[in-house]
Amino acid sequence: MSLQVFRHWIPTVKDAFDRTLMVAKFFCSLHVTNTFLCTCALAMGPSMLPTLNLTGSLVLVERLSIRFGKMASGDVVLIRSPEEPRKVVIKRIVGVEGDAVGNEEATAVVPKGHIWIEGDNKHNSRDSRQFGPVPYGLLEGRVFWVMWPPEDFGSVGRKVENISLERYKCSSSSVLGIRCCLKPQCIKPDLFETYGVYAITVQISLCL
Repeated sequence: MSLQVFRHWIPTVKDAFDRTLMVAKFFCSLHVTNTFLCTCALAMGPSMLPTLNLTGSLVLVERLSIRFGKMASGDVVLIRSPEEPRKVVIKRIVGVEGDAVGNEEATAVVPKGHIWIEGDNKHNSRDSRQFGPVPYGLLEGRVFWVMWPPEDFGSVGRKVENISLERYKCSSSSVLGIRCCLKPQCIKPDLFETYGVYAITVQISLCL
């Protein structure tokens, strides 16, 4: 009797094992892809405006370039913050080892095994200008495609795109000389100055 019961359960056990094995293979493949080939990342904040959206951009990150040493100036990269190793940030490579970076007042040469990173929105970005060159080993991958939002869908180039006036202009009103920004993209006074949006006496951006 017990043998018959055992035989009855054999197909069920085999089916459960096959399904478990399939799920395990799927997650193993997903882990390998995420670790060595390609992954997704959510970028939020103003430091990469206008390339990435302030309120959140879902991007694809490929990991092969860093493994084969194919990173170059202009690449947008996912990198661990040298100040907070648990934090991952997205910046643009401005210089690789041997490059001279800086401005008219001061320049620096990027040392071997390091890169120089900066945000596209230089007025609101903490980057190599504050903490210096970043070790190549902190690189996580190269951002090559924006998946979301839909209006930004497409590849990420090596040059900073021109800011669209319509996209970043504030829908605003003036009350007692205070101009209120109603669009979340407009958080920097620089954007107000760039597009000629001035308050009569006080300039305040209230981003909801």
